[in-house]
Amino acid sequence: MFTCAVCHGEASRDELVEEVFKIDGRYVLVESIPAAVCVRCGEQSFSRETVERVRLLVNDDTCAAESISMQVFDLALFPS
Repeated sequence: MFTCAVCHGEASRDELVEEVFKIDGRYVLVESIPAAVCVRCGEQSFSRETVERVRLLVNDDTCAAESISMQVFDLALFPS
């Protein structure tokens, strides 16, 4: 049974999500990650198997589907 770690909601929907990870100082985007998403607050939860698959994937540079550039913003540098 699903219980959200954030809001303790008990309902979720299965979705494919994307996440950006920082690995050894470099950023990588992983797409199509299966997740249980809380219908109440939107928190994403991943199975242990999925987490292990992502870990193996991001540590194997030969598996990248493509390479992109992205803008980086630092809120600390933006005047308030």
